[in-house]
Amino acid sequence: MFNNYPDLLIIEEACEILHMSRNTLYELLRNKEIKAFQVNRIWKIPREAIEEYCREKSGLMRSNQ
Repeated sequence: MFNNYPDLLIIEEACEILHMSRNTLYELLRNKEIKAFQVNRIWKIPREAIEEYCREKSGLMRSNQ
């Protein structure tokens, strides 16, 4: 879906993909709505986590019920 981006994104790249502000993205990261990790103080966001978030929010993922 976002193949022209690296496998690990920084905040700016994730904001660009999602068309959202840094504050909104930080809130999603704090609430663990998007899976990510920090190296020192720099967030690293797997591109796959962004794709998963988009699928989930668009209703394209099946629920496990």
